[in-house]
Amino acid sequence: MQLQAIPFPDVQPEARRLSARAVLLGAVTLLFLALQVAYAQAKPESLAPLTEKVSPSVVNITTTTMVERPTGPQGIVPEGSPFEDLFRDFRDRNQPEGEERRPRRSSALGSGFVISEDGYVVTNNHVIEGADEILVEFFSGEELPATLVGTDPKTDIALLKVESDEPLGFVKFGDSDAARVGDWVLAMGNPLGQGFSASVGIVSARNRALSGTYDDYIQTDAAINRGNSGGPLFDMDGDVIGVNTAILSPNGGSIGIGFSMASNVVTKVVDQLREFGETRRGWLGVRIQDVTDDVAEAMGLDAAEGALITDVPDGPAKEAGLKSGDVILAFDGEPVTDTRELVREVGSATVGKTVRVKIFRDGAMQDVKVTLGRREEAEGTPVALQQDEDAAPEEELDVLGLTLRPLTQTMREEMSLPEDSSGLVILSVDEMSQAFEKGLRAGDLITEAGQQKVETLDGFQERIAGAEEAGRKSILLLVRRNAEPRFVALSLEEEEPKDDAE
Repeated sequence: MQLQAIPFPDVQPEARRLSARAVLLGAVTLLFLALQVAYAQAKPESLAPLTEKVSPSVVNITTTTMVERPTGPQGIVPEGSPFEDLFRDFRDRNQPEGEERRPRRSSALGSGFVISEDGYVVTNNHVIEGADEILVEFFSGEELPATLVGTDPKTDIALLKVESDEPLGFVKFGDSDAARVGDWVLAMGNPLGQGFSASVGIVSARNRALSGTYDDYIQTDAAINRGNSGGPLFDMDGDVIGVNTAILSPNGGSIGIGFSMASNVVTKVVDQLREFGETRRGWLGVRIQDVTDDVAEAMGLDAAEGALITDVPDGPAKEAGLKSGDVILAFDGEPVTDTRELVREVGSATVGKTVRVKIFRDGAMQDVKVTLGRREEAEGTPVALQQDEDAAPEEELDVLGLTLRPLTQTMREEMSLPEDSSGLVILSVDEMSQAFEKGLRAGDLITEAGQQKVETLDGFQERIAGAEEAGRKSILLLVRRNAEPRFVALSLEEEEPKDDAE
């Protein structure tokens, strides 16, 4: 018998294809599992453990204020109306004797949190402002009266103290600067008086400013409503990174835009309130404005950053030799990007500390040592104008869209200016000029041009010529309006005539 070889198909290519598919499927499976693990780590399956951990430290705050009742018929007839006495007599006849003079109780609700086992409690100033009685309710239901240790209206922070026989559960502050946009956060408090409540969200934005000098808010979409004020904003480690303070809302309810004062601001305030019962902020003693691109070009700065000094009243800065026109680029070793940054750095500095201030003056960098004063003691310090000799009357000058004339004694009296004031008065401003666009108006007083005092029209023209010779595209003017100084940079380049033809 003759055997015949029967050909079999080659299975190796098919096997290789199946093997490749298996490897790909395995890789996809591993990737899917890895993503699930990452997602689980980013967003815990439940926030119950964290909530249970921090709840004992969160408190509800109830305040009571005694409000005097009005003595007149408010809301019934207009004040001064001939029927006012008639309605007052009618009310008095139908009201028990003495009831009108009895004050009524007004209550308000808020939130807070305990920061030490001996009973220090942080909340918002507006929660307890004007309160006659403050009651703190704990998660367990226990209620304790609180005394006010101190407040700081500038950051809307207040520190309370309760007395307890047992150590209290407390939380610690975290590093708000480490919070990133997108990080999960947990807000707790007493929204709308409903009692202890938790809401979760993310950090929506950082370094928000509302209206305060020292604002540094964390924006979050965690639900924050009335009654949440003063409550904590936790990170996922259970540390407080913010104090819930305000919301942006057209209807008074949460729309996902809430603001918490950053913990790195709050901790410094709380430490001072705890030690002194008041804040003690550093004070440099300068008036400042941001450096814009045109101001930077006029001064010869490489970048539009720093804080430009517009005035130096009596105080630490003047004693150290700082001058109007200096640009502060660093304070105590920290770079200064803008005026807000400088205000925060100075306010956080220790009173009496000698710090090194890096400035830009006359085209060069300098270091100046300044011993800081205390801002609270300097509040309301009047701004002293530079003392210049009286300028003699001269003819008017039309330049850069301005009509100028030297300040005279008659003008001083008409404009209610100090006797020691000098400079050039703006008589009119061309509404089609850049000066008008920059906000210059008739009645403004120009005291400096090109960072030098100016009292005469010839002197002003010399400053312009000097700026042009130095290759400047603009000239820097120091302008005062109602004693408030600011720098304005005006372009020296002639504008091209506009062609009305289309």
